Amino acid sequence: MNTDTRKILEAVKDGALSVDDALLKLKTKPFEDLGFAKVDYHREIRQGLPEVIYGAGKTPEQITGILESMAGNGMERVLITRMSPDAYEAVSRRFKLTYDPQSKVAYTGSLPEPDGIGTIVVATGGTSDIPVAEEAALTAELTGNKVTRLYDVGVAGLHRLLSHKEAIMSASVIIAIAGMEGALASVVGGLADCPVIAVPTSVGYGASFGGISALLSMLNSCASGVSVVNIDNGFGAGYLAGMINHMEAKNEDTVS
Repeated sequence: MNTDTRKILEAVKDGALSVDDALLKLKTKPFEDLGFAKVDYHREIRQGLPEVIYGAGKTPEQITGILESMAGNGMERVLITRMSPDAYEAVSRRFKLTYDPQSKVAYTGSLPEPDGIGTIVVATGGTSDIPVAEEAALTAELTGNKVTRLYDVGVAGLHRLLSHKEAIMSASVIIAIAGMEGALASVVGGLADCPVIAVPTSVGYGASFGGISALLSMLNSCASGVSVVNIDNGFGAGYLAGMINHMEAKNEDTVS
């Protein structure tokens, strides 16, 4: 997760770049006002990753305008979440995009080489949870993480999950995604020695209340080390897991 800013500062430290030249490189506007959006150019400086485009509710023209602004400021890899197939078709006439219709995730550029400290495991209770899981998995991969997918390993057939004990117990972060009663997160939390990020999904019959049942179950988990994000928020889980998976590398950079 080394940013361009870190590289500039390291170049100054090594004597490869003068202070004045470094200052010139850093003298960019913190954001650009497009009228319909204010594109944040300093997001990567503050958080280590560039701004992510939330595609739902935006027109293809708005997404294209934001991408043009970001590309013009040297951002080669941009993640777009919740992008409809129609928006993808329109925007792809201007930009080369990789698009996953299942999760509705699109991105420019290519997947980076993993540089996190370990592997992020993304597990789902059922096949119906895969769209949310792929949003989480792709987000984690795009933020420089190795991801292992364990799909359809819910508690209705616990032996399916237990057949992957090695992957679960060797993970650095686990994202547990489930609808219905959301029990997967508690079971995984009782097996793993790493942080577990629970994602309730809106999958389920009437009394699941569009994912609220799974949300409340996960919030009341008796397993230690389980945190919960919002319903269907695969992006939030993938992003958080990526941050956790880079913490030791961040500490090493600080020490060195």
